[in-house]
Amino acid sequence: MKINRHGRAKVLTQSEIQLIFSNGLDNERDRTIFGICLYTACRINEACTLNTEDVYDKKMRVRDEIIFRRHNTKGKLAARAVPVIEELRGLLVKYKPLRREGFLFPGRHGRGHINSESASRILRFACEIVGLEGVSTHSFRRTALTQMSNAGIPLRIIQEISGHRNLEELQKYLEVRPEQVRGAVAALSMLGHTGNSYVRKSVFPDLNPMPDTKSVSSD
Repeated sequence: MKINRHGRAKVLTQSEIQLIFSNGLDNERDRTIFGICLYTACRINEACTLNTEDVYDKKMRVRDEIIFRRHNTKGKLAARAVPVIEELRGLLVKYKPLRREGFLFPGRHGRGHINSESASRILRFACEIVGLEGVSTHSFRRTALTQMSNAGIPLRIIQEISGHRNLEELQKYLEVRPEQVRGAVAALSMLGHTGNSYVRKSVFPDLNPMPDTKSVSSD
């Protein structure tokens, strides 16, 4: 069930992610679709429109990078390649594509590719099973981008992964947690308007004490 988040997808916690993948999604295809969204920060339509050859080589081995082709990206701005981490590789190894060519996630009766709306319904049903609210297909992308930002990855590098056209658009995706705000405000205590009551001074012992009777050379 969706809740009003003012147009912003819910950022998932680790426990919520584990709940969705272990108890909500019930087959390898669905876990692989949303695993790609989570571990590459791609949009749901970009995952749904992947070709098998964008992910696997001719011997059906998982590639080191997933290729998102320009004509499948939002705005058709540019192609991009995102490295495959071990967590995603594990999902891709388990998933068995039906064909070596064509779409990685075929639609009904093997025609075209799975529709992003169909993927959205699958996720809604999975979240209903595990009792999660406010989750959408965009939650995986927003969760991934927020996680990278919190890990201190420079925004320009995150932009290269996400495919956003500018940093302003990227920043709209990043969630600021209440504890981060509290920590930022707490840092203001160092300003200490009442003096020593707020600012602690560190006292370091003189390693080489010099008697007062000796003068120090100005050289």
